[in-house]
Amino acid sequence: MQRKGVMNMSQIQISGLTFAYEGSYDNIFENVSLCLDTDWKLGFIGRNGKGKSTFLKLLMREYEYEGKIRTSVPMEYFPYTDVTADEERETFQVLERIRPEHEQWKVCRELELLEADPGILYRPYRTLSYGERVKVQLALLFSEEGKFLLIDEPTNHLDVEAREVLCGYLKRKKGFILVSHDRSVLDACVDHVLVLERNQIVVEHGNFSSWWENKQRRDHFERTEQEKNKREIRRLKEAARQAGDWANQVEKSKIGYDKRKENNYFIGTRAYIGEKSRRMQMRRKNLQKRQEKAIEEKEKLLKNLEEPSVLKMMPLTHHKEVYVRAQNLRLVYGNHTVIDDFQMELRRGERVILQGKNGCGKSSVIKAILASDQTEVLNWISREKTAPKVQGTLEIASGLKISYISQDTSYLKGSLDNYIENLGVDGSLMKALLRQLDFERIQFEKNLEDYSEGQKKKVLVAGSLLQQAHLYIWDEPLNYIDVFSRMQIEQLIRSCQPTMILVEHDRHFADQCATEKIQM
Repeated sequence: MQRKGVMNMSQIQISGLTFAYEGSYDNIFENVSLCLDTDWKLGFIGRNGKGKSTFLKLLMREYEYEGKIRTSVPMEYFPYTDVTADEERETFQVLERIRPEHEQWKVCRELELLEADPGILYRPYRTLSYGERVKVQLALLFSEEGKFLLIDEPTNHLDVEAREVLCGYLKRKKGFILVSHDRSVLDACVDHVLVLERNQIVVEHGNFSSWWENKQRRDHFERTEQEKNKREIRRLKEAARQAGDWANQVEKSKIGYDKRKENNYFIGTRAYIGEKSRRMQMRRKNLQKRQEKAIEEKEKLLKNLEEPSVLKMMPLTHHKEVYVRAQNLRLVYGNHTVIDDFQMELRRGERVILQGKNGCGKSSVIKAILASDQTEVLNWISREKTAPKVQGTLEIASGLKISYISQDTSYLKGSLDNYIENLGVDGSLMKALLRQLDFERIQFEKNLEDYSEGQKKKVLVAGSLLQQAHLYIWDEPLNYIDVFSRMQIEQLIRSCQPTMILVEHDRHFADQCATEKIQM
């Protein structure tokens, strides 16, 4: 379905865009020039903290900048940021305040395309799940024709099924930029990619996989050229050294000239030797110039190479083979049963991923395990939330040490050093690991509450990796984390094969890392 009102071949022209936050000495963007078609389905990819959301807000004219941004099409941003104050009001009233001129029947039409009941418009906004809020806001976003839409990470917290619905929905649309770190989503519903590489911005036709394949080819070519240049530099250095030695030997032969002992023949020979020495010195200088040029060419290469550092972890081995066993498990909060007849057996070295719709009880299973008196939970915040009442069988190996990552990042406040101290891990190792996850050193000086959500998640992941544990329980660890860091974490899990229970909706990650998937 193509939205009417979006002009074909209408473009967003960006020239000389330069921007830095107030008080910062480093430009986030410097002299960027791009041309984007407003008819594209554009996927936006880049490392955490590299400026994706900033770029979208620059397009919205929220910040002052140098350069020019020209477009004939108005833009609108997702998610809407002014809805929390109205959470007690009914959802349609919240939408009326966001966009008073919208037509409700169009919102209902879009909700049906998103496989959501239009009746949720008449529920209090606070009662909507995260997935329902995403659908309501997207329905409002796409209900108005003639706008170019900036969609910033809509898949966070969405379950696998909801992500597939969203992909199907976006496939039928045109005229948007989609920021996402989910490779399956990017492959399913975009036809161009905009990539913030390390030292340049790239626009290509295709999806994530086609761009990544092309990038690997470019990286391979640059590595090959790098090795050629290294060999050439070594050859030139040796040739320059030999030419220098020859020139010095020739110069030495001129020393000790005595007119009384040498006839005219030797005087002519000496002139020849002097000319030979001069030519040798010139050859050495030419070799050095070629060497400098080769070094310069080498330095131009590999600046955009994405070669994720290999992460490490230190899992412990428990003496028991079975770490967790659940049989006919029922979990209850008060009079409300959240899960019934749940079965699971987790053995040493296995990685179980819990899947299912939001609210089906995945996090409740985790809370029940964490609350067991048989476990030692290394993460100091893990017991903050109320655990469900357990009925049926839940057996946990005695003395099991667990490292836990919560969905919640709101408690991350204060300095990074204080967090590291409370966590009880080595500070230098923690910061080195964060550097491997592409943290800039300047980030270490900021308070945690000033980090992006992706950076907060990386802090939690890094802290967990440094904890020696038998079992790692990660509840939606990849939300907001960039695709390159996801690749690093995948590589780590496949290499170290820790014992894990995960809740994760990234289909590609689950396929790569799980030994078993449990549908709930």
